[in-house]
Amino acid sequence: MKIEIDHLPAKRQGELERIKTVLMEEFARSIERATQPGKRNGKILKIILFGSYARDDWVDEPDNGYQSDFDLLIIVSHEDLTDIADYWYIAEDKILRDRSIGRTVNIIVHTLAEVNRALTRGEYFWVDIIRDGILLYDLPNHALATPKPLTAADAYEMAKEYFDEGYAEAGRRLEAFAFEFDKAKGDKGWLKGAAFALHQAVERLYGCYLLTTTFYFPRSHNIKFLRSLAEGQESRLIQAWLRNTKIDRRRFELLKRAYVEARYSPNYEISADDLEALAASACNLRDIVQTICMDRIEQLRVESKKS
Repeated sequence: MKIEIDHLPAKRQGELERIKTVLMEEFARSIERATQPGKRNGKILKIILFGSYARDDWVDEPDNGYQSDFDLLIIVSHEDLTDIADYWYIAEDKILRDRSIGRTVNIIVHTLAEVNRALTRGEYFWVDIIRDGILLYDLPNHALATPKPLTAADAYEMAKEYFDEGYAEAGRRLEAFAFEFDKAKGDKGWLKGAAFALHQAVERLYGCYLLTTTFYFPRSHNIKFLRSLAEGQESRLIQAWLRNTKIDRRRFELLKRAYVEARYSPNYEISADDLEALAASACNLRDIVQTICMDRIEQLRVESKKS
């Protein structure tokens, strides 16, 4: 694994240093408030930059509505410390509001045991992080496991199973959306339910893509994060969403918020026009995900026959 970020512009390097500082400081404060001994002794073992900024293929075109995010893996000493709400929410919020950080920061948090288990299984997502990732922080004497490559036959079976299950479930959510959207023609009260169903369809489509191609799906319902993670792996997915106008970006934000607000907030509002545009993008996403995943499964099938 690499340890230098010299390939990044000085401003990006400064942003990463600031992000690391906030994460370490806020984690230390959360540990101080803990009452259980296991949590009070908790540690950050590693902070790893992965994704486009680690691979050196990021995009920085804010005027066109596309700007690569920083993706960070935080490895901790105890499973309880992976809870975003308990240990990382304040840090995430502080980073979001920090004007010296000019892009979205996505974090995933796992224990060393989880990561090493995945590496010994040869799961692509984790193997790629070890290959391409950059260590921003490393507590000594906590080694990562040596990746053990999956056999082509095992990879084929896993990918096919993930795709069959994920794609079918996404289809069910799209059907639920279509039903509720149709009901909304006579009763606008159905629009919120339609928005939630569409959010779930999009979440499952990104899950289908990520699990089929990388064997990893983060513990998150934030479709903006899932979109960033997926697009960081596969640029063809960018085509699914219009984002070069303010209304396009506003609509996706409405869909992101639907997971909570469409169910629980009386102030959440979304129009039929918004949902119709979002549904078109979701269907586009479905078709792109199907193409990419089927191509990957076929590649693995051919490789499995050769081995």
